[in-house]
Amino acid sequence: MMGASTEADDAAGVSQTVKAQLRLRELIVGGELAPGQRIAELALVERLGVSRTPIRAALSKLSEEGLLDALPGGGYVVKDFSEDEIHDAIELRGTLEGLAARLAAERGAASVLLAEARECLDGIDEVLAAPALDEAAFSAYAELNARWHDLLAEMAGSELVRRQLERVKTLPFASPNGFVRVGGDQPRSRDSLLVAQAQHRAVIDAIARREGARAEALMREHARIAQQNLRDALQSHRTLHRIPGASLLRRRAAAR
Repeated sequence: MMGASTEADDAAGVSQTVKAQLRLRELIVGGELAPGQRIAELALVERLGVSRTPIRAALSKLSEEGLLDALPGGGYVVKDFSEDEIHDAIELRGTLEGLAARLAAERGAASVLLAEARECLDGIDEVLAAPALDEAAFSAYAELNARWHDLLAEMAGSELVRRQLERVKTLPFASPNGFVRVGGDQPRSRDSLLVAQAQHRAVIDAIARREGARAEALMREHARIAQQNLRDALQSHRTLHRIPGASLLRRRAAAR
């Protein structure tokens, strides 16, 4: 009886930590906690409605993700990111996803995963069939796109690669949907998504054909769309705010 109670308490503690971690990430990415701002544990306890133990665990996890910096004397501050760091994060995701695609092709991806990935792409085709994309269309695309990238990581058959991909994708700029809404009201934005979709199809085809080198190269190229979208966003304050976590970006001009 005591064992069951202990397990329930442990599960509740994990749930509270996850809740605090997700909410804290939202506050940081949404700009409600500004770069350089010191995190006050007691304030978070009141704001999030959880105890100090899960708050501390969540802060530690977000520090591991790279969204917070640990202070020498204890505590944390919200981190900011240089343009080079963002480019590097996107490049790292492309490298890891390239590896995942190659492993999936060489080891042989499960047919059920390939079928589910193709279903995701069929759904994206339906979304992109409209001549112009509204807010609902972008949301539908983002959900299907995230699922496709998750399936790719699963196809690799490597828990190590999957975990590392999950870690790098927690950075707002490196997630597969980090730049989906950049220039969202421009025809060029839909064109970019169409190119990405063609790459999605080509990657799945390469994996199914067991063409590892081709699958890897395609995924590396796929990440370059995000790099171009980042460059476009940095040139326009009007579109920069569309990027999740834009408040964390340290502009070169401001750093001088």
